[in-house]
Amino acid sequence: MKISKTFGQIAALMDQWAPTFYAEDFDNVGLLVGRKSTPCNKILVTHDVNEEVVDEAIAKECQLIICFHPIIFSGLKKLTGANYVEKTVLKAIENKIGIYATHTALDNHKEGISYILGEALGLKEQSILIPKKNTLSLLSTYVPVEAKEKVMNALHTAGAGSVGNYSHCSFSHTGEGQFKGNEASNPSLGEKENLTKVEEQHLQLVFKNHLQPKIIAALKEAHPYEEVAYEIIALENLQKDIGLGSIGRFPSAMTAEDFLMHLKKELNLAFLRHSETNANKIQKVAVLGGSGSFAIQAAKARGADALVTADLKYHDFFQAEKEILLVDAGHYETEQGTKKLIVDYLSKKIPNFAITLSEVNTNPVKYF
Repeated sequence: MKISKTFGQIAALMDQWAPTFYAEDFDNVGLLVGRKSTPCNKILVTHDVNEEVVDEAIAKECQLIICFHPIIFSGLKKLTGANYVEKTVLKAIENKIGIYATHTALDNHKEGISYILGEALGLKEQSILIPKKNTLSLLSTYVPVEAKEKVMNALHTAGAGSVGNYSHCSFSHTGEGQFKGNEASNPSLGEKENLTKVEEQHLQLVFKNHLQPKIIAALKEAHPYEEVAYEIIALENLQKDIGLGSIGRFPSAMTAEDFLMHLKKELNLAFLRHSETNANKIQKVAVLGGSGSFAIQAAKARGADALVTADLKYHDFFQAEKEILLVDAGHYETEQGTKKLIVDYLSKKIPNFAITLSEVNTNPVKYF
């Protein structure tokens, strides 16, 4: 018997893992083609989507394609089949096949694309290279003392109070609250049109921004008051669990030449491009799958001996300044573990569901 989910249910599972909320502003992620209500019993996972991948989905009877790179990146003003993007989208629509893209939502996951690149190279003690800003907020609310535990439990269950490797974090102090309901009110404490004074706990909990709707819903569900007073305060704290790139270290240092040979072997590279090597040993290494020239200064600031990324331009290599070894290992090559990463996650979340890896090599760059 085939297990069936809707596009919307599968999209929600992906969003639990790599929230679209944290995708970069320039990106286009989530369900790009298809209705959320469309049923699905087979998924095809690919790096990119083109006509050949859609043909594969048709042949394998897959209703949904989950890809890393979005096929629709900038706005489409027409669908006439005039280019590869329009042809691909048209074919998917005509064959009732959905497309979901994750891209920088997964890039910003602490164990996302860059992390698995670091794992492939053998890096240890990895952490995020460029933590994302403005991802945290503070919930401040007031509850009667006797309702504190119920409300706190509901908020923690919804994800509030989780900071790095710690959960159930909060701050509280006791004070006196007061209110007076009008004639239409229905207070759980005191009587309407009478001033009521209550011993209350002032609660404060940090939360990740994408959880706000869930946390506010949990607060209102658990709180005894008819009208719940609360405040959301944006925080400037960096979230160390969300961001781009990864940085780690090898158990022991190696020469630049040995490091470059190690890269070629572990990533199965035909060739790579790099800045000038020097006498420095390579031990602390930053990695960023895909285009990563913007990470050069961050890698230098973190004391990295090398940065492995892709799409470096001629003038980008001058930024090495003999302080760091810059390596362009190829866009597709530095993201090649993406498909397996997505399949592994979905297989754990929906075991016994039909999930298949695309056999199409979508790398548009060929080597001679």
